[in-house]
Amino acid sequence: MKGDIIHLLNRGVEKRKVFLTDKDYFRFVYNLYDFNDVNNVISAYYYRRKPLINDKAKEKLVDIFCWCLMPSHPHVLSQERVDGGISIFSKKIMGGYTKYFNEKNKRKGVLFQGRSKIIKVNKDVHFNYLPFYIMSNPIKLIEPEWKKEGIKNFGEVINFLENYKYSSFLDLIGKENFPFLINKELFYELFNTNKEKFKKDFIDWLETYRSDVRRQKGI
Repeated sequence: MKGDIIHLLNRGVEKRKVFLTDKDYFRFVYNLYDFNDVNNVISAYYYRRKPLINDKAKEKLVDIFCWCLMPSHPHVLSQERVDGGISIFSKKIMGGYTKYFNEKNKRKGVLFQGRSKIIKVNKDVHFNYLPFYIMSNPIKLIEPEWKKEGIKNFGEVINFLENYKYSSFLDLIGKENFPFLINKELFYELFNTNKEKFKKDFIDWLETYRSDVRRQKGI
C-alpha cells in the first residue's frame, strides 16, 4: 500500500551471477531509474543516448531510499508512492533486465528465482539498521567470512565501500555516484540522519558487529 516501506530482493536462478560486466551493473542501475514510472517506458529506452529526463516529468511508483547490487542479486529499500507500486516496479526492472541479459548473452529462460521477495518493513528495533545491512553486503567480496569471523582489515573494508560504485552508500555519505536514483532528503528525514551522521553510525555499527563477533569467539 502507499506509504509502505519495502525491502526488495531477488537472486539469480541456481545462484548464478546476474551481473557479469560493468555494462550489466550500469544497465540495472538505469533500469531502477527508467522503470520507476507509472507510465510505460518508451522503446527508445533501449537505445538511450540522451541525458536523463527531468524527474518532474515522471510519476514514480516508489521512492528509493538505498540500494546495492551484488554479483548474484540486487537489494532495494523503497517506499511505495502508489498502491501496488513495488510489485509493478519489481516486474519492470527484473523483466527488463532479464530481456537485456538474455539478448546480450544469447540465452533463453528465467534469470531470477521466480518472483522477487517483497518484504514489508516495520519500524521496529531493526528498522534503523536495515540500510547498514543492505550496504554492507559488498564486504563479502573482499572478506567472504566477515559475518562469522569479524572484519580483519577495517581500514581496507571502509576504503572498499567508499569506492564500490554499485551501491547508494557513496551518495548517502555525500559523494555523488548515482544521485538521481534515491530520495536522499526523505531518507535522511525518515532515518533521522544526515551524510555525516549516517557515515559515523554505519562505521560504529560495523565496529560493534566486529566486537560482538570477537567476544563470541573469545578473542
